[in-house]
Amino acid sequence: MATALYRKYRSKSLDEVVGQDHVTTVLKQSLAQGRIAHAYLLTGPRGVGKTSIARILAHEINKLPYSDDASHLDIIEIDAASNNGVEDVRDLREKVQLAPVSAEKKIYIIDEVHMLSKPAFNALLKTLEEPPAHVVFILATTDADKLPATIVSRTQQFGFRAITPADAAKHLAMIAKKEHIKIDDEALQLIALRGQGSFRDSIGLLDQLASLADKKTGITHELVEQALGLAPTTIIERLLEAYRSHDIQLTVATLDESESLGIQATVLTSQLIDTIRSDIVAHPELLPLLNQLVDVSKSSQPSIKLLTVLAASSVPKPKTAALASAATLTMEAPIKSLEKKAVQKKPKDPVAKPAAPSAPTANLDTFDWTAFIKYTNEHHVAISSVLAKCGHEITDGGLTIYTVNNFYKKKLDDIRYRSLVAQSLEALGFSNVVINTVPTGSPLKDEQAAKVAAIMGGGEEVIIEDGANE
Repeated sequence: MATALYRKYRSKSLDEVVGQDHVTTVLKQSLAQGRIAHAYLLTGPRGVGKTSIARILAHEINKLPYSDDASHLDIIEIDAASNNGVEDVRDLREKVQLAPVSAEKKIYIIDEVHMLSKPAFNALLKTLEEPPAHVVFILATTDADKLPATIVSRTQQFGFRAITPADAAKHLAMIAKKEHIKIDDEALQLIALRGQGSFRDSIGLLDQLASLADKKTGITHELVEQALGLAPTTIIERLLEAYRSHDIQLTVATLDESESLGIQATVLTSQLIDTIRSDIVAHPELLPLLNQLVDVSKSSQPSIKLLTVLAASSVPKPKTAALASAATLTMEAPIKSLEKKAVQKKPKDPVAKPAAPSAPTANLDTFDWTAFIKYTNEHHVAISSVLAKCGHEITDGGLTIYTVNNFYKKKLDDIRYRSLVAQSLEALGFSNVVINTVPTGSPLKDEQAAKVAAIMGGGEEVIIEDGANE
């Protein structure tokens, strides 16, 4: 029977332990000076080497050679999960009084010590306070917060850290090389990331995928995604793009596609969190989304929660009543008295007209905005979702796009998006178009409504069809 890789490559000495130098350095110095404590407490997340170091330390204290199959009468391992009663600890208290069989110390390794019952802790406390000189306790736990302070205070505590993705990937690459497992760098990084700081989990994934991989292609990024039920990178990128552009249609379509592929909402959420976290400096606008995604896994219906979180940015803000109804008010005198002031407040074009380009300007007499939106929707979905929310106006040899707000303006002013807009215009036969972007809504065409809008501080023109109020 083949040995599992995580057991085969378990550390056999303190020098082989990876990612816990702050622990191994202190332990090696203590051993070299002969300063042995009567009780050690090893705390930290799962799969980071607590049990391995406990076994290594036990053998080093007794100056015994260590291998994974090694066993010794004076090194006793106890699983607190299945021996957590007060009677188990009382039995332990009686046995610790016996001298070691052949070694210098009798060492008890108690794994998952937080699982002991309260009476069992009370029974253990007396032994930890006044242990026989020939006894050493090594306690290990993934949940130090559940330990009584009286127990913790009577031990030397060592906090283990989660393994960084970089250390995990490096260690996995070393194992893959020794085992002649073909794997690409992207797959290594993804396995290390999904291991969530646990060497044991990461190596277990590598072992699992090695049996699934094709001998020619080896373990690829796509194989890792398929085997772990992860969403393809394209889906993650599309969801984030839909969130930025407030495109609820694209959000729903992408989530439907993810569901059809059998990807769980919690897994998709985890991938979104990892992606945003790794790139938050470049995209700080995603910080609110990151905060909301944390709550998805806590929901009883994570798929619905994820939809609401991603689509929240697409919900339009409540608008004021239609300005057309305001025009029917009998306020001729106030309007006339404020007409001069309204004209003075008429906003000027905030965008300075650029110098005339050297190339001849485009003739936009036949330009069709609807056809333009349709073309971008078919060829460049990212800008189409933004342009569809904008207004436009044809000026002398140019196109002014009213982006409604600064967010959309910044989006369209980005060199990538501006290039796509120019390409789309050129594809429709309009070259050398001067493009201006204005972070407001389209100017109102109705003179009376414009006056009212000026008084009220702005507004949008709403066309009310006949019979709308019948």
